[in-house]
Amino acid sequence: MTHFSDRVEQVSISGIREVFEAADEDAINLGLGQPDFPAPEHAREAAVEAIRAGEADAYTSNKGTRELREAIAAKHARDNDLDIDPEHVIATSGGSEALHLALEAHVNAGEEVIYPDPGFVSYEALTHLAGGTPTPVGLRDDLTLDPADVEAAITDDTAAFVVNSPANPTGAVQSPEDMREFARIADEHDVLCISDEVYEHIVFEGEHRSPLEFTESDNVVAINAVSKTYSMTGWRLGWITGSEDRIERMLRVHQYAQACASAPAQYAAEAALSGPQDRVTEMVVAFEERRNVLLDGLEDMGLETPTPKGAFYAMPKVPEGWVEEVIDRGVVVVPGGAFGDGGEGYARISYATDLEQLREAIDVMRAATAAVQ
Repeated sequence: MTHFSDRVEQVSISGIREVFEAADEDAINLGLGQPDFPAPEHAREAAVEAIRAGEADAYTSNKGTRELREAIAAKHARDNDLDIDPEHVIATSGGSEALHLALEAHVNAGEEVIYPDPGFVSYEALTHLAGGTPTPVGLRDDLTLDPADVEAAITDDTAAFVVNSPANPTGAVQSPEDMREFARIADEHDVLCISDEVYEHIVFEGEHRSPLEFTESDNVVAINAVSKTYSMTGWRLGWITGSEDRIERMLRVHQYAQACASAPAQYAAEAALSGPQDRVTEMVVAFEERRNVLLDGLEDMGLETPTPKGAFYAMPKVPEGWVEEVIDRGVVVVPGGAFGDGGEGYARISYATDLEQLREAIDVMRAATAAVQ
């Protein structure tokens, strides 16, 4: 009989990908979190130039090129008022690998990892793969994570908790007061706070703040990527930053799993972070307009939807059978249960698509709503 590890048997293919793969190729896809904008031209050109010059042919440092890590440090100074040492940064194969490094380096067998429910699908899966015990915590009515609930869930076996703002799948943005509290909890309970900041710049209301700003210890690490901010999902370039000791342990995992992030992607990311930021502003303005169109449509259908203040997702409460009816009619959405038990009865809708398709999809959703009510 074929033998598989207990860890891998505890995870399955992502519900997001299952829906996407099963959908008709002509369907309107509101399932994937992938911006429909092209990557910045100067980022593409930087990769092309590096390839033509032969600079992208060889391994880089395990941590990534010095120039990229300096660009990441400069980004944190510019956007977060943080003084980050480039030596305390690892360039990774997307934000997902950064999360994997954090969990592998800090979680022992059976130790608990607290994360939001509903939350990004990788939080539970990567906790299992690290040998840990997933500990989901439900959200407030506005779909934000309550620091008090996180603190109440901490036990002697807790290794880490995950904060994600702006959040996937909810679009929720945590307040600065919440972020200060998360840093305090990490400090006082001596547990690691993993701050997933991949949607940092896509904020319509409120503001993004990092727990790194408020910590008085080394108990916070921050994950980020160029994927969503610069519409560079396929480049697979993210990073993680933390204290010297934590970076050194995570580097041990990274050097054996990846050796280094893709060299061409590193040159592209350096240019994206260091060059003009006009594309980011353009995308955020467009996403906010799309959000408003979608929210108006969902309200017109009578579907209760907490207002997403960031990212490019909305999570309406939907009637039983709604998701299946919408998919059958040619629009891909993801059932909320794919993101945890707390997502049951909801659907995640990505509005990272153009307005014409979004309006067409709203018409389909309106007809589906009428059919199942």
